[in-house]
Amino acid sequence: MMKFLICMLFMIPFCFIWNFWLVSMMLFVLSFMFLINFSFDYLYMNISYMLGSDLLGYVLILLSFWICALMILASEKIYKMNNYYYLFNLMIMFLLISLFMVFSSLNLFIFYLFFEISLIPTLILIIGWGYQPERIEAGVYLLFYTLLVSLPMMISIFYCYENLNSMLLMYMNKQMNVLIYLCMNMVFFVKIPMFFVHLWLPKAHVEAPVSGSMILAGIMLKLGGYGLIRLMSLFIMVGFKINYIFIIISLIGGLMVSMICIRQSDMKSLIAYSSVAHMGLVLGGIMTLNIWGFWGALVMMLAHGLCSSGLFCLANISYERMHSRSLYLNKGLLNIMPSLSFWWFMLCSSNMAAPPSLNLLGEIILINSLVSFSFLSMLMLSLLSFFSAVYSLFLFAYSQHGTFYSGLFSVYPGMYREYLLLFLHWFPLNLLILKGELWMLWI
Repeated sequence: MMKFLICMLFMIPFCFIWNFWLVSMMLFVLSFMFLINFSFDYLYMNISYMLGSDLLGYVLILLSFWICALMILASEKIYKMNNYYYLFNLMIMFLLISLFMVFSSLNLFIFYLFFEISLIPTLILIIGWGYQPERIEAGVYLLFYTLLVSLPMMISIFYCYENLNSMLLMYMNKQMNVLIYLCMNMVFFVKIPMFFVHLWLPKAHVEAPVSGSMILAGIMLKLGGYGLIRLMSLFIMVGFKINYIFIIISLIGGLMVSMICIRQSDMKSLIAYSSVAHMGLVLGGIMTLNIWGFWGALVMMLAHGLCSSGLFCLANISYERMHSRSLYLNKGLLNIMPSLSFWWFMLCSSNMAAPPSLNLLGEIILINSLVSFSFLSMLMLSLLSFFSAVYSLFLFAYSQHGTFYSGLFSVYPGMYREYLLLFLHWFPLNLLILKGELWMLWI
């Protein structure tokens, strides 16, 4: 793992002297180099300097490389307008290094440290390259929601160290009490985000530039799921007693958020709320503490990372032409950009878990997990699946059909870069299901 870290550190100076697109190209090359080291199971491999990965960490690191490369590909406007693009590349590299350290660290404190560090480049992306003046408020929301609950986590990490005499994740098996459970996991509930502590997410998404939205939806939400899966072994006994509360919150919250989606007029806001609904399902799966839940959580996190990021790219492509994200103005795009409508359809159908997307596999596994936990969850799950289709179709039908806005003067057609960007989101999302059993080998 150290060789990849050194590779990324060597790329930092080149952010200032190389071509804007070359950094993206190097990240793609790094992704393919990392693919050669595929981790097939739950055993840690490539262990060096307290870094290592099993399949869970491996998949999320690979997703981080991929999304960061696509972020640069999506942000041509920053390059064209000469909007501090060297600094932009540098922020992406810092973000990538911190995410790499989070997902590959075997030491709980290093994990916590980089978990918090990853906030700073994200905050700079939102405040530095966001569109509206409200972006500062959104940044403060993002920062304070996370920081408020991160101090209790640090204290509980020290408590664990005192009890276990080790910070290594593989030695953490002693059962902790309810207080430590809440202190340790609350930061992950905020990050994933669980209903009730999700308000920072739509705000951050709406104000963020396309790259900020992509990294938030693609990777940052997965930090919560990853942390919960890694640390749930400490709380099995407590989990049996109180996990059902969080399952109820996540399922009912997911349903309520799906209802909110249908009332949105802002495209980005709709996609952001749909993320909360999907990650609510992931949280419910992890909280069941059964093998299906953990498998489903990994599959769904990977699928959601690609699908949601792709939808944000589409919303941004429309925004760059219409200068508005309102669904009332972004109508009838089928008449103006028919080729892009194909991609709208493909990604919206993936978002509602239509075959052959990886979302379908994830949803099937998570539904299995939750129904085996409690038969009563079937009611909420059926409504969740139904409304997921409703808001995806609502987004597609509203934006593609109808008469287009009469105040529109001219619209330039899709560019090769945009089609490549959307293809690189959609293709892995629908290809990976062909080898779906790989994502279920890690436990």
